[in-house]
Amino acid sequence: MTLIPTYGVIPALGYGTFTRKGEECLRCVDHAVNVGYRHFDTAAFYENEVEVGQALRGSSASRDDLFVTTKVWYDQLGAGEVRASTEASLERLGMGYVDLLLIHWPSPDDEVPLQQYMEEIVSLKAEGLTRNIGVSNFTRRHIDEAIAAIGTSEIATNQCEVNVMFHNEPIVTHCQNAGIPMTAYLPLAKGAASSGCELERIAAKYGATAAQIALSWLLGKGHIAIPSSSNTTRIEQNFRAADISLSPGDTEALDQMNGDRRVSPLWAPDWDIAA
Repeated sequence: MTLIPTYGVIPALGYGTFTRKGEECLRCVDHAVNVGYRHFDTAAFYENEVEVGQALRGSSASRDDLFVTTKVWYDQLGAGEVRASTEASLERLGMGYVDLLLIHWPSPDDEVPLQQYMEEIVSLKAEGLTRNIGVSNFTRRHIDEAIAAIGTSEIATNQCEVNVMFHNEPIVTHCQNAGIPMTAYLPLAKGAASSGCELERIAAKYGATAAQIALSWLLGKGHIAIPSSSNTTRIEQNFRAADISLSPGDTEALDQMNGDRRVSPLWAPDWDIAA
């Protein structure tokens, strides 16, 4: 049986739903539950909260066993808008609360003061609309401002692009030093981390897939990973990555794969140079 560790309050391996829509989303989430996933990541921007909620409510898993994440988009950070976005997400999900609510992106050009929307999201936790709060795509400066606004202990995670081909070391190290777990989106770099000589060489040693090795590397680093796939076989394979424990030598070999190959949007933060 696959046992998923918990990093902080968050199950270390989850099913990401970005780009999953309609019937495909229903089918994939349902299959992921049956495979054993209990952590599911969605967002208002993904336009699939209805389907995610429907699949989870109709599944065999009890609500108490599920860990559901959603996010507030950056155009909903004004006074009162974080609440309105969250309430709308809960209505679409058909749930009374989420387990984790994230600010999806910091306000562009600091149009909305960070302290304002961080204080508002904290108030939603106090009221029980979410059990935990966190951030996504926050640079080192944004993390420092968020800590100053609400305290480190309130920030359950910073969700950013991290994978074996793009370690995103500056923000990862900054968050780790602050005791904030990282959640890795694009953990397989849109498939680029599902192949390659070094990954395939190591995968052969473990009787695993290259994608499983890439995910195992993230989990071994203490990161939370939320891979997404519409392929039922790969959904199951990705989940089984938690069963693999890489040797120090293999981990070190993968550490050398770090490069500048990021695949997040061009308008995403310049984490490497953000102060």
